Amino acid sequence: MKRKLDLDTWKRKEHFQFFNKMEEPFFGVTVPIDCTLAYAKAKELNVSFFTYYLHKTLIAVNSIEAFRYRIIDNQVYVFDRIDASATILREDKTFGFSLIEYDEDINEFAEITKKEIARIQQTTGLITRDFEINLIHFSSLPWVNFTSYSHARSFTFADSCPKISFGKMMDTNGKKTMNMAIHVHHALVDGYDVGLFLECFEKLMSS
Repeated sequence: MKRKLDLDTWKRKEHFQFFNKMEEPFFGVTVPIDCTLAYAKAKELNVSFFTYYLHKTLIAVNSIEAFRYRIIDNQVYVFDRIDASATILREDKTFGFSLIEYDEDINEFAEITKKEIARIQQTTGLITRDFEINLIHFSSLPWVNFTSYSHARSFTFADSCPKISFGKMMDTNGKKTMNMAIHVHHALVDGYDVGLFLECFEKLMSS
């Protein structure tokens, strides 16, 4: 479900119109995330760490209204729920775009994720199903401890979905950290909103 914002009364109308005209309206930040407690919690719950931090990411995304905005025909809509399209690696080292539906319950979400990963393993190619736009684009590069990140993008393709990527987990004297890259459409999301998202996510990873 979604509802359309009234742009004429929206306090960010001018911001939306300004940034929406840009050829590259996305901006991004890369930040280190303390994963020490989250990694232990995932092991305790017997779920993969990938599933665990994807779940926490979606909780935070769905908690921040600006991360649920999407642009359709130059109008802004607010979705009730945001899911994830995560890149899933196959045994032959190709990857496919998944559709992992959000569920508040971690055990239900783990089952949804497990089934979708298994489905991707049985497919070939990149796009293996139809997608809506109530998504985040999600990826993990567990081989690379990156400190900055960029995305391949076509400026002719309409896209307003946030993009969130995680790097290699590092362990320093028992403290586990991963770098997290967040890219958002500036017509919809400001630095303040990214700050709210990170504050929420970091609390979830430390609880």
